[in-house]
Amino acid sequence: MSAWRWVLLVLNIIALVVSTILCWHYLNGGAIIGCDGSGACEQVLGSQWSLIAGRVPVSGLAMGVYLVVFIASAYIGPDTEAPIQRLAWAVLLILAGSITSMAIWFIIVQKWIIGEFCPYCMTEHITGMLMSIIIIRQAVASKQIRLLRTIGLIVSGLALAGILVASQVIFTPPAVYRDGNSLDNLPTMSYQNAPMIGSPDAPYVIKVLFDYQCPHCQKLHFMLNNVVNRYGGKLAFALCPTPLNTKCNPYIPHDVDAFKNSCELAQIGMAVWVAKRGVYPDFDNWMFSSDYGDSWHSRGLEAAKAKAVELVGQAKFDAALSDPWIGQYIQTCIQMYGQTAQSGRGGVPKLIYGSHWVIPELTNADDLVSILQESLAVPKP
Repeated sequence: MSAWRWVLLVLNIIALVVSTILCWHYLNGGAIIGCDGSGACEQVLGSQWSLIAGRVPVSGLAMGVYLVVFIASAYIGPDTEAPIQRLAWAVLLILAGSITSMAIWFIIVQKWIIGEFCPYCMTEHITGMLMSIIIIRQAVASKQIRLLRTIGLIVSGLALAGILVASQVIFTPPAVYRDGNSLDNLPTMSYQNAPMIGSPDAPYVIKVLFDYQCPHCQKLHFMLNNVVNRYGGKLAFALCPTPLNTKCNPYIPHDVDAFKNSCELAQIGMAVWVAKRGVYPDFDNWMFSSDYGDSWHSRGLEAAKAKAVELVGQAKFDAALSDPWIGQYIQTCIQMYGQTAQSGRGGVPKLIYGSHWVIPELTNADDLVSILQESLAVPKP
């Protein structure tokens, strides 16, 4: 077998294995090796863009495509009869066009829509594009199919991918990528003592589990006041720091660098709350604000300490940091996180109302209001 066919075979096997792993993850849950169950991988794999028409997993479709490539590539060798060779090349060219365009589309989705990259997905996309380049190059070189027909087959593949992309855009599911009901009795908390957005006496109080290093929490944070105002004081959000780090959260399978300071940042935030409640909103907003224009980066540990001391003073901050309430409150939030994990899959931000919980995928406050009413059964204002 020629060298280029060996390269194509190896790339095909890699893509097939990766897509199988992703499909297995979709069907069975749990964290993938090398990816934290609540980090970038989960944000991509659990998003609405991981499905075609809101129903078919992209990974399952990809697995089928790479399996067909594997079969068709076995019939392009010199020992295969010419009609079968031409049919195999035609199938490969159509799929090459589809694979390339879909790979480009999903890279765009990860970069500009989700804002996170899944290493497994990127491996599959890059491998798929390399396969497509080899297939197109060798199809032209073999001259089994005329050049004009070769172009037509590739364009057909592009059109097929375009239909799939259109189905994703048109049949976009609700802005929720996971929800459910807790079968356990969730821990109770005193809203009078918890940091809130809105009044602790509001008839509808939503618990918001968040991490100060989570970009999706940052996006949600600045929608909360808007929704509170829409409800005219009838709704409030209880802020529940939930670090995605094994140092304080036993429900996290393993650590990733993105959340390495999460436990300490949660403690600093609650110390500000304990020391001087009136300035906590300033600290909270500062933690989620950006000094880099539209690009948000989580605050560093030393910067957060300095801001806390600036707001409450060194003596009050040190005294508050040793208050046992802080550890108890954070552990209560972590327990709610663990009891609402699904098949070993967690994630924040998470909204909890009664026994209902949801991990949202939001673009604006309208999405948030819709989720509250449709997924969490919060009455309309």
